[in-house]
Amino acid sequence: MFSTEKLQKQILFLKEIDDLKQIFRQTVLTKDQRQENDAEHSWHLAMVVIVLSEYSNLQSFDILKTVKMALIHDLVEIDAGDTFCYDTHDRTIKTEREREAAHRIFGLLPKEQAKEFIDLWEEFEEMNTSEACFAASVDRLQPLLLNFYSEGYAWRKHGVKKSQVIERNHHIAEGSSELWRFAEALIDESVKRGYLLDG
Repeated sequence: MFSTEKLQKQILFLKEIDDLKQIFRQTVLTKDQRQENDAEHSWHLAMVVIVLSEYSNLQSFDILKTVKMALIHDLVEIDAGDTFCYDTHDRTIKTEREREAAHRIFGLLPKEQAKEFIDLWEEFEEMNTSEACFAASVDRLQPLLLNFYSEGYAWRKHGVKKSQVIERNHHIAEGSSELWRFAEALIDESVKRGYLLDG
């Protein structure tokens, strides 16, 4: 059926990652308030990288590499599941679960591709490069946008406070000071409109 072992591994990986469409997040879509799935998040995040790349603190960064990070960063949630970003209990075991998932899922690929994907995933997690900083920044911004435009649906559902949102998202500034200023204004406006609890 497959012409080469390499192609067979790549096709099986592509089949495996279709499961990302089954992992649902706490954020909801702005139109019908259906829960967003991880595949939708990853696609939207890749678009955010492309559209807002001019706002990176460092103008010299590899956009394609950053888009790759956006598209693969949540594939680990196929095994590890989505951890709600304001749930401090589950976050303590999140890293190890996700590292194991990264090695299993990316390990389905041919050796060189598996290494590339694991390296990209780890770079995103460590946020030590300009690409990873910007990818992580917009990964925080995207849910803020969905929460704002769904009238704080997930925030209200979980009783999230302004201080929690600031604590979780302040590092947006590391990738883009301008996007952080925008996010701060969005957070303040969310409190004003009653989408987010003050405090």
